Amino acid sequence: MSIINHYRTARELATKAGSLFEVGTVNVGGLDLLGFVNAPSSMRDIWLLSAGHGDNEYLVYQDERWTYNQAAAEIAAFAAWLVAQGIQPGDRVAIAMRNYPEWMLAHWAINAMGAVVVGMNAWWVADEMAYALEDSAPKMLIADDRRLATFAEVKDRFPDMKVVSVRESNSPVPATSWQEAVAGRGAMPDVEIDPDSESCIFYTSGTTGRPKGAQLTHRGCVANIMNVGAMGRIYATTQTLIRGAQLDEAVSPPTPTALIATPLFHVTANNCVIQGGTVAGGKFVLMYKWDPVEAMRLIQAEKATTVSAVPMMTREILAHPNRDEFDLSSLTAMGGGGAAMQPDLVGKVAAETERAKPTQGYGMTEVCGIITYIAGDIFLERPSSAGPLVPALDGKCVDQEGNSLAAGEIGEICVKGSSVIAGYLNRPEATAETIVDGWLHTGDIGYIDEDGFVYLVDRAKDMILRGGENVYGAEVENAIFAHPAILECVAFAVPDERLGEEVGAAVHLKDGALLDAPSLREHLATRLAAFKIPKYIWFLAEPLPRNANGKFLKRELKDVLDPSSAD
Repeated sequence: MSIINHYRTARELATKAGSLFEVGTVNVGGLDLLGFVNAPSSMRDIWLLSAGHGDNEYLVYQDERWTYNQAAAEIAAFAAWLVAQGIQPGDRVAIAMRNYPEWMLAHWAINAMGAVVVGMNAWWVADEMAYALEDSAPKMLIADDRRLATFAEVKDRFPDMKVVSVRESNSPVPATSWQEAVAGRGAMPDVEIDPDSESCIFYTSGTTGRPKGAQLTHRGCVANIMNVGAMGRIYATTQTLIRGAQLDEAVSPPTPTALIATPLFHVTANNCVIQGGTVAGGKFVLMYKWDPVEAMRLIQAEKATTVSAVPMMTREILAHPNRDEFDLSSLTAMGGGGAAMQPDLVGKVAAETERAKPTQGYGMTEVCGIITYIAGDIFLERPSSAGPLVPALDGKCVDQEGNSLAAGEIGEICVKGSSVIAGYLNRPEATAETIVDGWLHTGDIGYIDEDGFVYLVDRAKDMILRGGENVYGAEVENAIFAHPAILECVAFAVPDERLGEEVGAAVHLKDGALLDAPSLREHLATRLAAFKIPKYIWFLAEPLPRNANGKFLKRELKDVLDPSSAD
């Protein structure tokens, strides 16, 4: 039996009637949307489901460790303290800090007592923080030392803001310390939560202009957790079927130990890895900031089975000259989320690790997490695919007029389901433009094949229009990445008087590697049509700039790179 048939069987087993992941319809705002029949109603319920994991390790940060029992006591205490401070269901509470354990403890506590988490980008400067605070109007800010210093610059604009300090003994603004807030060890407040009420405000990446506050609901976040769990079960069952087993029920994947290398203020780590893994009793090892050597040390020390990373982080581990000094044999899954995984990297994960399988999740803040997921042998067979849609999402491709396209035809990816956000905070026009009759217009260009697998070719706004020919940046980047000297690259449009736009590429080489523009173009000539080969190539000595979620900042590069300086 073919791998795709094994996958189909596994999906049927995982989502069949009576199963945990049975799919049905739910009515949200007058629209009938795909959802899970057995989904808990709120994030509070999701957290309470973790109580059975008891003394299993939950959060690890440097030499600090929390079991599920210890986390539950601290979460209940903070939730009770929030109520005592006058925070009510529906109020917003902002979190601004690096990947400390208190981020997740605060998140669960805020949601469990019915309030709304506002995730603040830890890289924001004072003006950006002030913008988000004014936009979301939280009643309280929970922040670490660096973020407290940033808030101090704009605190006069928020005279009534209550502040909780985390890991800061000398706060520059009046604040209650986290330790003081949880010292009372109160009981978890009892509250009813509307599934369609806000759970979280996460700000979109915002590589240009002001970011938009996406309104994630309890229903949406729970649906994403269920989608993540369903896809994990589907691929575990697929791999079992490939080995020749005969199954009547779907197989659950092993409990994860995940290294968290991406920020908790985005859905990749928070919603897709930790929230779903919490239900399964997973252990999560938090990194303060990304460093490939430290990541490998933690993988070895904690026996991590997977890494929450963008693809470039996986590439940096595999390409690191000191990789063989570390035991990475515990890894069973490796790949990325938050950015597309290049096809060459899919094969490298399988070829250059002891037993790790490649994995990739394609998603957006606007769906509370994942849209598609692909892993294991089926990913090796289809390395350029983002995978099939998750069970509780419908999908289609549309042309510029909004007409649905046939399988294989390139257009904008649109999705519809219970995990789609309620809208953008204070942005009715942006909401109406992005979500039409329940369909979320992703802004991603791609196609869906006859098997239901999604293929991405570019962001709509990043497509290069060269003399009337569409050039998709991802295709150019994939071809460049196939050269062994390349560590990082991005492709983008460069204005051209004759053709409108030309293809440009910025590259950063591996340590010690040598490559020039003619050699790179010679390499590309066997992989791309001539009009797709970059006319402008910049070899950069430093790593390419990224945003907080690890995505390359194409627009920033376009603004600073002079075509006259290109090779």
